[in-house]
Amino acid sequence: MSTSEMTAQQERRGAVELTAAMLLSGTIGVFVVQSGASPFNVVFYRCVFGAAFLGLYCLIRGFFKNHGFTPKKLGLAALGGVFIVFNWAFLFESYSKTSISVATVVYHTQPFFVVLLGALLFKDRITAHKAGWLLVAFLGLILVAGVSASDFSAGGAYLTGLGYALLAALFYGLSTIITKRVTGVKPHLVALVQVLLGIPLLLPFTRLGQSAHLGSGWGWLVGLGFIHTGIMYVLMYSAYQKLPTPKIAVLAFVYPAAAMVCDWAVYGHHVTWTQALGIPLILAASLGINLGWRPRLRSAATARAATAAPVTPVEPAAAPRKRTAV
Repeated sequence: MSTSEMTAQQERRGAVELTAAMLLSGTIGVFVVQSGASPFNVVFYRCVFGAAFLGLYCLIRGFFKNHGFTPKKLGLAALGGVFIVFNWAFLFESYSKTSISVATVVYHTQPFFVVLLGALLFKDRITAHKAGWLLVAFLGLILVAGVSASDFSAGGAYLTGLGYALLAALFYGLSTIITKRVTGVKPHLVALVQVLLGIPLLLPFTRLGQSAHLGSGWGWLVGLGFIHTGIMYVLMYSAYQKLPTPKIAVLAFVYPAAAMVCDWAVYGHHVTWTQALGIPLILAASLGINLGWRPRLRSAATARAATAAPVTPVEPAAAPRKRTAV
């Protein structure tokens, strides 16, 4: 088998793995709601069962040998873990106050928080095309939110839910820019550190006494730990090693699509026409940010040159030069 065939086969396998991981992500909301536990209890037990799975997986794969952690890297992984576990808690809280569909789409504004936080914390430059995509995402967010006058007079639960989803996206962005600086360490080990930290971190917010009455809810909590924090992460990290960034960015949108289908199939929730108009704006803007899309504008001089009489090339047989990627 040639190298190109092997690469194509690896990419196909990676695409299947990432698609499966994103489909699993889309079912998280159902597992959270069906467990019947409070958001902080859900995250606490997700960390407990997730740590058990990831710890056993890392042990079997031998990741603890030559782990690559230094005190600085371990501290960064732990700091990222603080934001990731509270990101889960706020997202899960948002489900009950809005819907799984709305919360997931609003939560998908994460890439824009990464851009804004990079500019704020690391003085990263926001280019004109990035600013344009941020504006598109903001317009999409307004449409998806679907806020009406009644939402202000009905106790503000819906508005609070939107705020929780945005706060979850912000915390995810903070975790992303911090964790990206942990290099030379298996991502499974970074995830293990983060869920292990989540256990004592969330304990003060967890009402363990309520767990005795969960009944069948325990099965959903175990599923969140083993399936969504274990199997799903293993699939994602394996796929990331096989796929180029554009394919990862595109396949990531299986997640919100799957979440909306699950929300409709299980709970009968569906988005309005106005919200449906906003969803593609947010998704397109997210792709634009991740893939660096920018308009290719032709200058007036270029336009005039295109309409002028063609000039006979001096060396018609010469091979064309490679164009630099924009």
